Parts: sequence; structure tokens; C-alpha cells
Amino acid sequence: MQVLALRPEPGLAATLEKARAGGLTITGHALSEIRPVAWECPDPDGIDGLLIGSANAILHGGPQLARLTTKPFFAVGEATAAAARAAGFTVAMTGSGGLQGVLDAIAGPCHLLRIAGEEHVPLTPPAGVTFAEVIAYRSVMLPLDRQAGMLASGEALVLLHSAATAAHFAAECDRLGLARKQIILAALGPRIAAAAGEGWAAVHTAAQPDEASLMQLVFDLCSEPRSTPPSSPAQA
Repeated sequence: MQVLALRPEPGLAATLEKARAGGLTITGHALSEIRPVAWECPDPDGIDGLLIGSANAILHGGPQLARLTTKPFFAVGEATAAAARAAGFTVAMTGSGGLQGVLDAIAGPCHLLRIAGEEHVPLTPPAGVTFAEVIAYRSVMLPLDRQAGMLASGEALVLLHSAATAAHFAAECDRLGLARKQIILAALGPRIAAAAGEGWAAVHTAAQPDEASLMQLVFDLCSEPRSTPPSSPAQA
């Protein structure tokens, strides 16, 4: 089985490193790239902490972040937390199962700032917690042509880390005349799997919405033992 990961950099390199460290042969193709979006920072005096669902918020957040480095940082996973520490933030909490779980664990009363991308999961705050939201980056889709031969050659397993990438991948397969019935999908979560539509050979979803669970799923589907455990989970 040929394995293809489609997430943008720098997440793509991290996924490839984890897979290859476990002995898996994998190809990477950035089907999108992350670009910054100009945003205005609310008054920092009214913000009690930052709620961040991706390292992209730090990598592409721009100069406005400098006004917020003293605020406690609530990160979706270790990759996001690592990017925050490298940028001078103090991480108050690191999650492992999605940003809603992080939000549910925050005690109120407090008002947070969520720095997100254009494609983001809606969240429901617990009692006593509120948050404002700004958009700091967007994902721009790219063509799939370079991988058409690989996908047309036989059964392939494709890793999907976001709903936007899943929908774009499906559209690109249709544009290139690639048979969905020859392609197996491994998605980070149910919403991402649903965005890919129907007609695939099979669609599998990670047990938890984190990189470690997705990589475990891929190894299980490929029936390859891991020579090295995957490193800490990361979020797209």
C-alpha cells in the first residue's frame, strides 16, 4: 500500500518524520499552504488567556502576538505548546484530545482570546468562561497533479488532517479522473472524513483527534510494526 500525507508545512515534515521513524514508507505532498491574515489585537487588559488550536497561530500570527506574550497560553497539543514556548509564551495547559477538551478544563470566570484560522471548529465555552475570536491565517489550496500517477497506480492510503484539505482532495481526484474506489482515507476526525464525501475504497477515522492516534491508525492499516513510537501529538 502506498501512503500519502497531504498536510501543509511545517506539519507535513513532522508527520513524515514520525512515520519514517516507525519504519513506514510514506510520501508527502503539501496540498495547501498557510498564509497570514492581518488582524487587530483586542485590548490586552481585557484578556485573561489565549486559546490556541494550532501552531500556525504562532507561526503566522504576526506582530500583534507581541502584545500578548504575558498571557497564559492554553494549547491544543504539544506541537502548539512547543511553538508557543519558542515564541516566549508561558503555557498554562496542553491538551491531547481537541480544543473543546482544553476549553472545558479552564476554570472561570475568565475571558479568553482564540487566535484561529479561517477553517476552525466551533467551540462551546463552559459556565463562567467567554472568548473572543480573531482570524490570523488561512489555508490556500494547491493542485494535486504531481501525485496523480501514484494515486492512479493502485491502492493508496491518504492521510487527511483538515476538512478543507479533504474536500479539496476529493475535488482534485475528480478533476484528474482518479478513481475514488482505489483510494483509502485515514482522517484525523469524523468531520474531516465527512468532508471527503463518498465513493472511496474505505474511510477510517483516528480514535482521538490527534497526530499520535492518526499515526497509530496508519500503522494498523498498513500492518507494519512500529520500530520507534510516534512522538508527542500535533494538530493541523
